Amino acid sequence: MSSTALNTKAAPSYCQYQWMFCTAFSTLVLHALATLAQPRGTTFQSIGNPILADGSYYSADPAPLVVNNTLYILAGRDEAPPDQNNFIMNEWQMFVSASPNPTGGQWTHYPGIARPNSVFAWALQGTAYAAQIVQGRNGKFYLYAPVTEANSRNSDRFAIGVAVADSPLGPYKDAHPSGPILSQSVPAPGNNIQNIDPTVFVDDDGKAYVYYGTFGQLRGYELASDMATTVGSVTTVSSLTGFFEAPWIMKRGSTYYMLYAANNAGPNSPCTPTSSHACIAYGTASSPRGPWTFRGVILGIVSSTTSHSGAVEVNGQWYLVYHTADAQGGGHFRRSVAFDELRWDDTQSPPHINRITQTKRAQPNPVPTRNIAPKASASSVNTTPIQYWVKSLNDNRVPTNPLPPDYWCSYDGNNSPKMSTLVYTWDSAVTLNGTRMTFFADQPAGSNIGVPPPASWYVEYLNAVGTWEKVANTIAYPVAVTNSPREVPFKQISTKSIRAVLTASGSGNQFGGVGVKEWEALAPTAQ
Repeated sequence: MSSTALNTKAAPSYCQYQWMFCTAFSTLVLHALATLAQPRGTTFQSIGNPILADGSYYSADPAPLVVNNTLYILAGRDEAPPDQNNFIMNEWQMFVSASPNPTGGQWTHYPGIARPNSVFAWALQGTAYAAQIVQGRNGKFYLYAPVTEANSRNSDRFAIGVAVADSPLGPYKDAHPSGPILSQSVPAPGNNIQNIDPTVFVDDDGKAYVYYGTFGQLRGYELASDMATTVGSVTTVSSLTGFFEAPWIMKRGSTYYMLYAANNAGPNSPCTPTSSHACIAYGTASSPRGPWTFRGVILGIVSSTTSHSGAVEVNGQWYLVYHTADAQGGGHFRRSVAFDELRWDDTQSPPHINRITQTKRAQPNPVPTRNIAPKASASSVNTTPIQYWVKSLNDNRVPTNPLPPDYWCSYDGNNSPKMSTLVYTWDSAVTLNGTRMTFFADQPAGSNIGVPPPASWYVEYLNAVGTWEKVANTIAYPVAVTNSPREVPFKQISTKSIRAVLTASGSGNQFGGVGVKEWEALAPTAQ
């Protein structure tokens, strides 16, 4: 019997060999192209919060995702120059760690995993704001992203699109190429809100839900199985105290949780001291569509004016991911991602989220300085308008282009006072022999509107008998607006308290405000 007869299949023909080769070659080419499409990552060792703190890349609006016990954190990239107050964000990036720890650990950074106008043909460049990636019931990964619609008649052109990929790192392809799934005009009848900050949740039964909104407006829909079509009518949420923006929906056990950025401000607010800050609060519900019940604040204000969070469980430990301005060269528009442990109080029903303790990487020893104002408690005799912050007086920061919470100010429109008094109080007596004050102004000297330089100011101290006495200054008090003001030396004093009395520019019943970036209290020698 021949060897050919022993074979039950005939040998492949030349054409079959050629087809097999081409198929294999095509598969290799497609695999290679997919590999090339994957962004390249850089591995680094973090030593604490923020995760990446060297100022090489800033990161904001984090959205965590867990895949195969690995933590992925999607974030926008802040690219604003230090002196520009604007959200310049052109791309999304990813941080990945298989063993995340707030005190430090190994991470891989993947910059530029997606850009708005590259993923969505109908979108403009930029505004790569708060987005989220979720894994669908089909195993694919869906990117929900707020972008600016290129051709839109809506009064606000922000819109939310959805893209899909086989990996959290992409590459992402528009899953709804005809346009956004949420905007002021879709789905009908539309809305009049700004459509940003989407958060998406896939429930245990496979149903998916999206919430979104800002400026106090929170909306929600169920999503169809294609993850790109809304189902039914809109849910409007108005029961979450202080809701401003940045919703995050999740589930633990049978309870649904909605985290969000709140800014119900005021001197006795559990949330924010000024109207420009935000805290993270949360509510609960027994259904993903609500109704939602406010439960409290879990993260106080951070070093950036905005706050944006997400929470996930990794290997049995829950974490809250958020952003701050704590990286090198950081600021309100140069933010960086941080994360800390989130703990539960299961003695409550429904289980409560305990307040988060913010942690930071170890800092170098402070440089000795004569300025001991940061050791004092700062206060204002006059009521400080809600947008300004008295604690900015002694925070050791003199920003070039500050936002209102970066400085104290008396400006209150037509009710701006003629006289203002600022007070520093120490726990025990201190020795001082000089002072310096850095002013903020947006109007020329002598103006009676806006915030001009003050007309004059002077400093008093609380003497041994408990009365206020002027310090014996040796030069006049300067009122020039500069980030490097002259020191006002005075005869050495020992006191537990000093105060600055400021007279605003203006006359009659109309005065401008007085703005102070920093007020220094100077000891004879550096400490």
